[in-house]
Amino acid sequence: MVRMAKHPPRKDSATDDVPAGNPAAGKRASRKAANATSRGQLATDSRIRSLTGHFLIAMPGMGDPNFARGITFICQHDEQGAMGLVVNRLSEFRLGDVLQQMQMPCERADVADTPVLTGGPVQPERGFVLHGFGEREWESSYRVNDMLIVTTSRDILAAMADGDGPHRALVTLGYAGWGAGQLEQELRENAWLTVRADERILFDTALDERWSAAMALVGINPANLANYSGRA
Repeated sequence: MVRMAKHPPRKDSATDDVPAGNPAAGKRASRKAANATSRGQLATDSRIRSLTGHFLIAMPGMGDPNFARGITFICQHDEQGAMGLVVNRLSEFRLGDVLQQMQMPCERADVADTPVLTGGPVQPERGFVLHGFGEREWESSYRVNDMLIVTTSRDILAAMADGDGPHRALVTLGYAGWGAGQLEQELRENAWLTVRADERILFDTALDERWSAAMALVGINPANLANYSGRA
């Protein structure tokens, strides 16, 4: 586990060899998507509206396989860029594999079998634990909002291995990063829908149902966007 950078790297530095996102543009989506309300909307202006604590929901025309039918939870977003975790993409690893690699013993089969998600294409060797607030503090944590924290230190994994970790948590490898103005441009090109994140989707909803559930938060039936096509 590593310490989260204060600001996400620009695409022309740490992320230049992996795409942080691929805008889907072209035909307009359905009128309902285009007129999405404040519960979830397609950005139309250049002003920075922080999406920290929101979901980015990939439009059906998203051509980048890292984000197709994906939901990205935005941990940080300001004028210098954005950083988020994809929360519905299963990796090939289980938590037991990660703990073994870090030489941490784990006697609990249920913990060892916990799925690990692919958080994004940037630095896939880095681990992140997204979790709710609890009584315990961790060595290296970043407070996203009043409900959620991202922790990157070894102590939280050691606690999880012993069954003393956060009650509600998900583990990811890698993250998604956008340089200054990049996410705003993708939003103007209608690559994403946005909506305030819902903890039930993060921690309770099955992975293969999260994209549709997030769409439902916006009030959109994905079937109405089936014919939407953007550029790859």
